[in-house]
Amino acid sequence: MFKKILIMLSILPLLLAACAPAASPDLDIQNMAVEREYAEGAPAPMEAPAADMITGYDDAGQAAASERIVIKNGNLEIVVEKPEESLERISQLAEEMGGFVVNANLYQSVMEDGQEVPRGSITIRVLADKLDEAIARIEAESDRLPLSKTIDSQDVTSEYTDLESRLRNLEAAEDQLVEIMDNANRTEDVLAVYNQLTQVREQIEVIKGQMKYYEESAKLSSIRVELIANQAVQPINVGGWEPVGVVKDAIQALIRGLQMLVSVAIWLLLFIVPVLIVIVLPIYLIVRGVISWRRRRKSKQASAEPETPAGSNS
Repeated sequence: MFKKILIMLSILPLLLAACAPAASPDLDIQNMAVEREYAEGAPAPMEAPAADMITGYDDAGQAAASERIVIKNGNLEIVVEKPEESLERISQLAEEMGGFVVNANLYQSVMEDGQEVPRGSITIRVLADKLDEAIARIEAESDRLPLSKTIDSQDVTSEYTDLESRLRNLEAAEDQLVEIMDNANRTEDVLAVYNQLTQVREQIEVIKGQMKYYEESAKLSSIRVELIANQAVQPINVGGWEPVGVVKDAIQALIRGLQMLVSVAIWLLLFIVPVLIVIVLPIYLIVRGVISWRRRRKSKQASAEPETPAGSNS
């Protein structure tokens, strides 16, 4: 009974390590096995280097390269003539490319002038290696460039590798707990081990679900498409008068006026001002010199005239 209790206690670090993504699960499994064999009297083997177990080095001393797991998705917003027909063709496109329709929606939107125009949205999944081809065929539904287009990529290789490591750890713990429960004699011991086994199996199912989600998302790319009717992007026309056209003309006139002002400023700075400096400045300096010379001459003449004696009669 003492051996069984000791073995059950050795399982606890393993369960804690399985819940922590940053832990080293393979190393915990090995330590647990060593403790169990040591408790039964078997000699403890030497531990393998932890770096080899974590990074997975091969015989040549190089790290084993794993296939990258990348999730790619696309988003499009295009203008089409008839959204309902384009919606149907995109649905058929998904099936042709080994995918399926996730959801589709067709509804009526009301414009500012009260007119109702159709609008649709659809999300499909296609094989990841056909994503670019599918987007090109969807763009062909419109005779103009997309209003918006984005393609997102997410590398989840690290997350997937971490899930694999945790899964191996939990499966090893599951095997150990099953063996302990088979050898237990008392009911309370069986129940205690069974509770731990149930928790481990729940975690295994959760991790398997996450791994399957990554696998399916990397295998099938998602494309979300917004379909806008051509009427919804046409200029507003009220009684033959197009406000959008008037606004456009006003903006164009403003731009022309600003261009004229800038052109005048450029002429002033680069042509008129230099011309004034070259022509007017010398004339100004000559005039100033003449005026100054005449003032000095008058001043000399005034000082040269004899003073009349005070009180004399002529």
